[in-house]
Amino acid sequence: MLCVEESIGVQDATPIPRQRTELPLESAVMYAEERHWDVFPGTWLEAAQGTETCSCKSADCPAPGAHPARPDWAAEATGSGSAARRLWELHPRASVLLPTGRAFDVLEVAESAGFLALARMERMHVTLGPVACTPDRRMLFFVLPGGAAKAGDLVRAAGWSPASLDLIARGEGHYVPAPPTRVGGMGAVQWARRPTRANRWLPDADEMISPLAYACGQEAPGA
Repeated sequence: MLCVEESIGVQDATPIPRQRTELPLESAVMYAEERHWDVFPGTWLEAAQGTETCSCKSADCPAPGAHPARPDWAAEATGSGSAARRLWELHPRASVLLPTGRAFDVLEVAESAGFLALARMERMHVTLGPVACTPDRRMLFFVLPGGAAKAGDLVRAAGWSPASLDLIARGEGHYVPAPPTRVGGMGAVQWARRPTRANRWLPDADEMISPLAYACGQEAPGA
């Protein structure tokens, strides 16, 4: 997996810094207090007979330890640091999940396409927001709210068919896992570009779609 805690550079991309291990509680509070992002606790991993299983107890859970624990998760999400602290004090191992469509939307692509796009964007001096890598080899680009709703039209305007690209836009009603959430036995979600003062102002999807669509097109079958 490319997005690991060691410093790794991809083409012209800036190396990914080594990341310290953080607790879900302190990460959730930081996201709420410093970034003003809504957060909510999800499921967590439990050790059982030498393996780790999801707290939801489902034998075929598609995202062990990294999905909502309650059907009313959208109402449970909070942007208050003190409320987040209380939620994670109840379940310290709970995953940290972020609802999209509020403070940000997310453009999700395969990790290989994401690193290709990341290098291209940096050469083009495109303003980047936070970017996360998931252990199932997906990359999440954070953009301004509303980006998901217009992503399809932007892809078409860039000369691509949305159906032909592995590019998923997540807006209202969706969520993404945030570091240090662990997914099954695959590993943890990590930041390729951490939230910092420099990327507090998120880019618009208009700035991101062209390089992302191009990278996804290079990865598409028959490209």
